[in-house]
Amino acid sequence: MMEVYPIRKARFEDARSIAKFNQNMALETENKILADEVIMPGVEAVLKDESKGFYYVAETDEKVIGQLMITFEWSDWRNNTIWWIQSVYVDEPFRGKGIYKALYEKVKSDARNAGIQTIRLYVEKENHLAQSVYQKLGMEETVYDMYEVNL
Repeated sequence: MMEVYPIRKARFEDARSIAKFNQNMALETENKILADEVIMPGVEAVLKDESKGFYYVAETDEKVIGQLMITFEWSDWRNNTIWWIQSVYVDEPFRGKGIYKALYEKVKSDARNAGIQTIRLYVEKENHLAQSVYQKLGMEETVYDMYEVNL
């Protein structure tokens, strides 16, 4: 039997854990170092202003062990908001225990209740493990590639 980990919306006091997980994720997936003086205010901005997004966290023994962030995109084609899953991270000792699945199920449930029709995420092209997890949970690869410019 799989252990159940409580999922809840993050609170301001979770900021340090979330920032640390974001730093871990950036290092693991892109070999990037995120500076404390940038990531902490970035996380705190979301926690202070839900119009920017919000985080869900999984916890055990009152310790955050997994997270994801939801941000928003308005779609004129759908006349509806799209929820974007970002900043996914599960602490290494807790991987493979269904924590991301629990976070994802919470997102889907809350999205349905909010009238959201579409949930999206982006994933590194070489992160095949994450891609397989998303596919197993019913997500499908889209026809879109992503482009960006840093100003």
